[in-house]
Amino acid sequence: MAREFKNHDLFEDFSKPGVRFEKRPAKTPDGKSVPGLYNAWITLDNPTQFNSYTTEMAKGVILAFRAASNSRDVSCVVFTGSGDKAFCTGGNTKEYAEYYAGHPQEYRQYMRVFNDMVSAILACDKPVICRVNGMRIGGGQEIGLACDFSIAQDLARFGQAGPKHGSAPIGGATDFLPPVMGADRAMWACVMCEPFSAHKAHHWGMLAEIVPALKVDGKFVANPLVETQRFTDEYGRVIYGDFKTGEAAKEAKALLGKGTVDLSLLDAKVEEYCAKLLLTFPECTIKTIEELRKPKLDAWNRNKENHRAWLALNMMTEARSGFTAFNEGTKDDREVDFVLLRQKLAQGQSWVGSLHDEIQPKAKKR
Repeated sequence: MAREFKNHDLFEDFSKPGVRFEKRPAKTPDGKSVPGLYNAWITLDNPTQFNSYTTEMAKGVILAFRAASNSRDVSCVVFTGSGDKAFCTGGNTKEYAEYYAGHPQEYRQYMRVFNDMVSAILACDKPVICRVNGMRIGGGQEIGLACDFSIAQDLARFGQAGPKHGSAPIGGATDFLPPVMGADRAMWACVMCEPFSAHKAHHWGMLAEIVPALKVDGKFVANPLVETQRFTDEYGRVIYGDFKTGEAAKEAKALLGKGTVDLSLLDAKVEEYCAKLLLTFPECTIKTIEELRKPKLDAWNRNKENHRAWLALNMMTEARSGFTAFNEGTKDDREVDFVLLRQKLAQGQSWVGSLHDEIQPKAKKR
């Protein structure tokens, strides 16, 4: 006689705009589908804005991870984005600029939702694989770091954006990156806000696997924009995974233009991980993962509430200006005038008044 199960979901309908939840048949390593068992795919579906998450999307992610945790027939979770341009570029800056900027109480409530999204990933009762189908930037990097495994196509770029756009990467990056890549590399990534390649991310221990995605003349080739061979420069530094410059960059861009993006190798590698996880004891696996999550989880739980309070208050000053600049500036000019800002502050000018307007980009989107 089949057992009658209790329903532990919080909502019967957990769907939200911009987030897709689907169960795909689990497969054994030889590719055979397993009756009655699935992998849950949670997809950020906002491709026109590089899968940046809105408030409603963040709610959808929370509910989707809860549903995946409670699904008795789910073996593991794949967290990804739609298309081939971006996994996620963080919070939706249009929403930030047009609704939250200047309203710290509202942003404090939003950050409760964001914090719960990160916590939902870290608390998932199934292994979580981040399928990095494109850029993983800012808050997108942070929710990706909350996952247990990250597998990327090698055209993807990674990085933080906080200090360049009016925030601090305290939605997980400052908690997760030091134990993942070391203190100095984490400092560089979080403060300098320079994008880095999938090859460098893998070299630094942030990714479990990378696979090529560019197909030229029917064959896969490694990302031509980055140095994929280790060599030593004139200063004795080992170069690997840096973006090419000068003529080498021009040639790489020309090759990139000849090719097409094909994510079949990424999907095959994700399925490989799912299949290997399928052939383990489920409780032993999740206990192992829970223990390995603890360095990230301990730091996150220790800091998330005071981070939320600071981020809310920052919406009155730097965040308001930074998000407005990004939202209203042109494609090539989305940052405030940092030098002018520092000069004005050194002269004692208050944020209450004209400072916000004075440091905005001169040209605006039409």
